[in-house]
Amino acid sequence: MGRTLGAVCKRCRREGVKLFLKGARCENASVCAMEKRPTAPGMHGLKRGKLTDYGIHLREKQKVKTFYGVLEKQFRKYYQMAERSKGNTGKVLMTLLERRLDNIVYRLGFATSRNQARQIIAHGHLLLNGKFLDIPSYLVRPGDVISVKNKKGSLELVQLALDAKVSERPEFLEFAVNESAGAKIPTGTVLREPAADDVSIKVEPQLIVELCSR
Repeated sequence: MGRTLGAVCKRCRREGVKLFLKGARCENASVCAMEKRPTAPGMHGLKRGKLTDYGIHLREKQKVKTFYGVLEKQFRKYYQMAERSKGNTGKVLMTLLERRLDNIVYRLGFATSRNQARQIIAHGHLLLNGKFLDIPSYLVRPGDVISVKNKKGSLELVQLALDAKVSERPEFLEFAVNESAGAKIPTGTVLREPAADDVSIKVEPQLIVELCSR
């Protein structure tokens, strides 16, 4: 699992868009670097000229990689899967990224950021269809049920994120609180595969396809 070490706000400034890498803190204008310094990072950020055609394509790809927290090797794997699938390659690619378990956990509200979602999964706080799973990159399917492990530490950790209410839940996910052994268990169900309209970042997938197909 790749980790971002150092100032993550620089990555948002580089792409020129909020990527919500700090979760709820990104909503605070006094904390968000994009609000205070919307220019590219570095001493020459204000003087940088117009991007080349290749640069435009590359920045779109880097933006998506940073947003979902995937490395180059992982991204290439998803692109190859999308390329072999039926339908529009760009849309299929974005659907695959949206289906990642860490993204689903974040969008359910179980974590305040995708980075925290990866930690929650890797540390064994969640169950998938009632079974232990610690793979953040797992691709969920319609009918899959993600629930919090019935342990005090796990329930408290997820409840803190739910109270923060970082983002709205998409229509392809259903949230419920189930009773089990006297405890209230936050549970999410995948109703269908995510569509292009369910992607929570403004992106032009065709630019990525054109770059990766070179």
